[in-house]
Amino acid sequence: MSEAKTRPTDTPLQSYLDGIADLQRRADCAQIASLMQGLSGCPPVLWGASIVGFGSYHYRYDSGREGDFCLVGFSARKDSISLYLLAGFDGAAGLLQQLGKHKTGKACLYIKRLADVQTAVLEQLIQRSIDETRRRWPDTA
Repeated sequence: MSEAKTRPTDTPLQSYLDGIADLQRRADCAQIASLMQGLSGCPPVLWGASIVGFGSYHYRYDSGREGDFCLVGFSARKDSISLYLLAGFDGAAGLLQQLGKHKTGKACLYIKRLADVQTAVLEQLIQRSIDETRRRWPDTA
């Protein structure tokens, strides 16, 4: 089985943030980092070159594929900020309806900027994602 390409690194959060050219996106990412660190109780760790993660968990699918990933995280992309949250937990759909301007992918939430969303709802989404991940995978850090 192949080894995951996205693994924790020693790159400091500030180095990652300093590399974000758009000043508003940089400020939004710093605020998201603070929020995720506060909710998870875990320090930021850069996974690969572009994902800032908080905590980690080990997953194993029914197919036998397994690996490690961050409990929650985000990445500044060209057109948006990707937030890595657990998808489909109970109550997620209702919170997403209240969130504001966003798009979703399989396990990502995409926002252009924090001003487009309700911060209190985003906080609930992140907290519920953390809680459900820790429930599903009890050895989660």
